[in-house]
Amino acid sequence: MVWIFRLSSMPEFILVFAILALVLGGYWALVVFPKQRAFQHKQKIVRSLHVGDEIVTYGGIVGKIIDIDVDKGISHLEIAEGVRIRLLTAALQQVYDPDELAYNASLGIRNPRSERTSSSERWRHREGGAE
Repeated sequence: MVWIFRLSSMPEFILVFAILALVLGGYWALVVFPKQRAFQHKQKIVRSLHVGDEIVTYGGIVGKIIDIDVDKGISHLEIAEGVRIRLLTAALQQVYDPDELAYNASLGIRNPRSERTSSSERWRHREGGAE
C-alpha cells in the first residue's frame, strides 16, 4: 500500500488511470451511446403508432394495427381479412410505406445466399458428380 503514495509512482498511477478512462470513454462513445440512440429512436416510433396504422414487423409481416395493449406491451394486427395476430409491440419496426420499400428494392439489395452454392451442390462436387 505504501508504494501508491510514493512520488515516483504517482505519474505511473495517473497514466494508468488516464488510459483506463480513455478506454472506457471510447467504449461508451462507440458502443453504448449508439445503442441508446437507436433504442430511443425505436421507442419514439413505437409510441407514435396508432390504431389503423399499417406497419411492418421485424419479421417482415405487413399488417394494420387493430389494438394496442400498452400495459402488456402487446399489439393486435390484421394481416389479411379476418386473420389477426398478436405480437409484442417491440416487434413493430416501422410504418408501412410502399414507396420507400420500392425505392430500397430498386437500389438492388442483393441476397448473399443466392450467390453461394447449396450444400447439395457442394456434396455432388465432392463425389465427382456435376460441377
